[in-house]
Parts: sequence; C-alpha cells; structure tokens
Amino acid sequence: MQPTADAGVIGMAVMGRNLAKNIESRGNTVALFNRTWAVTEEVMKWEHAQGARFVPCKELKDFVAAIKRPRRIVIMVQAGKGTDAVIEAVAPLLESGDILVDGGNAFWGDTDRRAAAAKNSNYSFIGMGVSGGEEGARLGPAIMPGGDKEAVGLLMPVLKQIAALAGPKNDEPCVTWCGLGSAGHFVKMVHNGIEYGDMQMIAECYDLLQRGLGMGHDKCSAIFNTWNKGELQSFLIELTGRIAATKDPKSPRKFLFDAIRDAAAQKGTGKWTTMAALDANVPIPTITAAVDARLLSALKDERVIAEKFLKLPRAKLRGIKPTDIALALYAAKIAAYAQGMRLIADASKQRGYETDIGSIPAIWRGGCIIRAIFLDRITDAFKKQPDLKSLLVASEFKKDLQGTLPSLRKVVAAAVIAGIPVPALSASLAYIEGYATARLPAYVTQAQRDAFGSHTYERLAQPGTFIHTEWLA
Repeated sequence: MQPTADAGVIGMAVMGRNLAKNIESRGNTVALFNRTWAVTEEVMKWEHAQGARFVPCKELKDFVAAIKRPRRIVIMVQAGKGTDAVIEAVAPLLESGDILVDGGNAFWGDTDRRAAAAKNSNYSFIGMGVSGGEEGARLGPAIMPGGDKEAVGLLMPVLKQIAALAGPKNDEPCVTWCGLGSAGHFVKMVHNGIEYGDMQMIAECYDLLQRGLGMGHDKCSAIFNTWNKGELQSFLIELTGRIAATKDPKSPRKFLFDAIRDAAAQKGTGKWTTMAALDANVPIPTITAAVDARLLSALKDERVIAEKFLKLPRAKLRGIKPTDIALALYAAKIAAYAQGMRLIADASKQRGYETDIGSIPAIWRGGCIIRAIFLDRITDAFKKQPDLKSLLVASEFKKDLQGTLPSLRKVVAAAVIAGIPVPALSASLAYIEGYATARLPAYVTQAQRDAFGSHTYERLAQPGTFIHTEWLA
C-alpha cells in the first residue's frame, strides 16, 4: 500500500473518531483502524466522514503501511489491557523514528511501563492526556503530551493545529509539553482530580440553593446563568445552569434533576489523584473529599434507611444569600486549584518530570472540562512568580481570598447548623485555614507519637534536630 496518510488513529469509538476528524479537518489525510472492521465501516457512514480524507484499513499491517514515515499514530482505546493489546500488536510493525501516542485516560504508572518497553524497540512512546469530551476531540481539546521532548516536538505541528485556542486574542493553542516520562498522563490525572473537586463543590452549592434556600430548579438555573457572567464563568457553571432547567421528558411539567438517582459513578482518575498525592506527601483534601462524596453517594439504599432511622434534625439555611454562596465557591475553587498545582509541582520534582508548572494552567483555559476565566488569573500568577509555592500566597489572589474567605466560613457554618453536608467546601475551608495558620496542633500529635512510640520530635528552636523525652517516666 502506498503511504498517503499524514497520521493514523487506532480506535474508532467516540473519542477516536472525533479526534481523527479533527486532524483531518486541518488538511491532513488520516488512516483509520479499529479491531472490529464493522465499527470502521460505521464510521465511514458517519456524516462527518462524508468527503473526508480518511483511509479506512481492515488489517493493522495495511494501516501502518498507509502512513507516511516517520509515522504518527494515536491510540484511542479503553485504558488498561485494551491499550496493552494494541501496543503489542502494532509495535512489531513500526520502524525507527515512528511515534506511538496513547491518547487515552491511562494510569501514569502504565505509561512509565510502556515507555520503558519502547526504549528497547525502535519507536518513541508518548503518553498524552486529552480533555474536552466528544465535542472537544472534534473541535479542539486541551492536549497534555509527555515523554521524549524531541518526539513531542515532532508531534507539535499537528497538535497545535487540533488543540483548542485560548488567551487574550484567542490564538494560543491549548497544548504544551508537560514533561518527561509519564508527565502528560499525570497532568491529565490531576486535571481530572480538580474536575472532581470542582463538580462536587458546584453540586454542593446547587444543593444549598435548592434545598437550603428552598429555590426551584428554574430559579437555581437563573442564578447559575448569572454566576457565569462573572468571576465564576466556566464550562461547568454554564453547563449546570443549562441542565438545571431541563424538563423531564417523561413528565414535562417536572424537572429532570428530580428524577435522577443520587448515586455518582466514577472511572478512577479521582482515586488515582488521591493515591498519587498520598505517595507524594501532598495534601489535596478538596479532591479527596470529592472522591469520598461519590463513594458515599453510591450507598444510596443504606442512606435511605439511615435517614429514617436516625431522624437527624434538618433546617433551612439562615442568614445566607446566593451571593454568599457564590463568594464561598470562588474561595473554595482557589483552594482546589492550589492543591492540584502543588501536586503537579512536587511530583515533577520527585519524579524528574521537569514540568514547566506555569505552562499547565494556560492549556486548561480552553477545550477541557475545567476551562474557566479563572485560569487566566492562575496563568498570570505563575508568570509573575515562576517559583510560586502555592496559589494561596500568590499576590494575584491575596485580595480575593481576603474578600471571599469570610463568605466561605459563613456558608460552611450555616450548612453545618442546617444539617446539609458540604464535604468539599468544608475541606477547602480547612485547607486554607490550615495553610494560613503558623502554629497547628501537630505539636500535640508529635508529643503523643514520642510518648507512646519514641518517634522523637523537634524543638521550635532546633528544627532538623530530633530528640526523645521519657514522658511517662
């Protein structure tokens, strides 16, 4: 077969076919392959495939032969064993200089393993996070490639073509080299962890409006639409405002929100983020609270029984306005992003990723699920202070935190008194309060540890020198 394709995509599910169309729409010819030929045939009947420069291939060897060298191949299949099976099948067909890209939601540890295996072969392996869902994949996602810098550089012309655009003039591609090894998939994992936290906090704020203040879904929708015109402007705020007003197709006079079972699912990236943070000794309480909230929500049947059994007192929120909740959400968002950025920074140092931390929030400004006007300010904060330890001490956010923290305290306190759980908002508050407290009760913990286990402690006047006291002698 004569090589005519500029790139190839393996995996013709929703993300794969849309990414292929995105690449093709920029003037490239794209080879297509799916393990099941019928799926590829279905894609060729797809409305977006009509007249497209696609080269559908039934056999994998024909797919590889159809791509110009050095070959650029993107794998878009289910993470895990499916990806391993594809790599095992395609690797023997590759030649020196070819680049194999895993664009799925892979666990970063798997990416390290696959990259190590590729070093013994004659191709380069790149782990690349892609965020934006179906629409992002086709029109422009946020792209997070990691691995060999030279290989990523060869991919960049195409990646910049297909990425979302952001920035003051809307001309900055939302893609950057995220670092060595598995950095791309690690950054994507943290993105998803922040997404967990953001979604949970938004859900809690919606609950405070709807249940805490007794507002109907139409009113809540209007409030979210208003929030989306200010500092909280983001894809998730806009989305929530739109879907809140959706009527139930089975009962047109009712809202669909009221018909949805309150048990949230998850695919694991939030859990991975929490596990990675524990390994890196980085606190990310907002993200962890969001993961826990989903796990607790899954205990639906038990919760129904517990509510009837315990009969805990509940009340409406007192002394709280929608504006208070908006300010509380903004403060909590600063905390969540501070946690995510700290995790990327510390993991990069520990794992040798060499990640340019300041470049990461810039590529999240468009295309991805957590895209928000808020990210422009985070990007500016790191431009002004490249060695910034935490967003909480960024000059860009000092006045914001001072102005919004009182509302976060007020809202969390009111929710606790009313008996309305707000785990992510509470965790964000505790994180900010703890980070901004010069002396924490950890001195008691250290004394306890030394008293029962001789684990030693440091004196304030001698940090770095560990001593033991016979407390109970």
